[in-house]
Amino acid sequence: MSVYQALAGSYDRLTNDVDYGSIVDFYRQILRREGLSPRTAVDLACGTGSVSVLLAADGLRVTGVDMSEEMLCAATQKTYGMKNPPMFVCQRLQELRLPRGVDLAVCALDSMDYITDPVDCQEAIRRIYRCLNPGGCFIFDVNTPQKLRAMDGQVFLDEDEDVYCIWRGDFDESANICSYGMDLFQRRGKMWVRSFEEHREYAYSAEQLTGYLRRAGFSRIEVFADRRFEKPGPAEQRIFLKARKGSVK
Repeated sequence: MSVYQALAGSYDRLTNDVDYGSIVDFYRQILRREGLSPRTAVDLACGTGSVSVLLAADGLRVTGVDMSEEMLCAATQKTYGMKNPPMFVCQRLQELRLPRGVDLAVCALDSMDYITDPVDCQEAIRRIYRCLNPGGCFIFDVNTPQKLRAMDGQVFLDEDEDVYCIWRGDFDESANICSYGMDLFQRRGKMWVRSFEEHREYAYSAEQLTGYLRRAGFSRIEVFADRRFEKPGPAEQRIFLKARKGSVK
């Protein structure tokens, strides 16, 4: 089963501890530091659209992009009644094409790690660069290699009344990839339906990613600790990266 096909309908319930407001607020802080007031944005690997909706509520014209049709269906349901709803497009990031440039690109919750081929990751970053207007800003986060290696052999449980999910982590040193085998049990009336998905994340280092950004043409690259304007420490679990496309003179 493809990634997020079975999970899409239960994703928000299983991740109700994710503080999307804090993530978007960190974007706002970065933009203020950069002296930017974007009017348009693309939310890359937008999933069920939580970040897209928050950005649109700030008045931005937002395009959400994701490779999962099921996740985009869930995202669309969140926009009903919005005065400024995001538009959603089904695309892989390494095939990203937008009809017009945007001022801001964001990619939340280690979604770049899901591009498990470094060649594809570099192509995605090149395409993100092309879709930005001059002076535009790209902000994203990834899990650190330290975190992904520590997932090896770990078992995690998420549940509510209608869904029960068991994650098992396995890190392959030779491939530099952490795989999450997920058994998902979802209530359907009086029955429980079992499905299985495998999620895979590549352990990109900050040095790799900053190199990819530079080669794509980005400048003014910075690496931050998790939602803090500090350099990441050796035990950091998640890092944020910011890069700019040239400057508006």
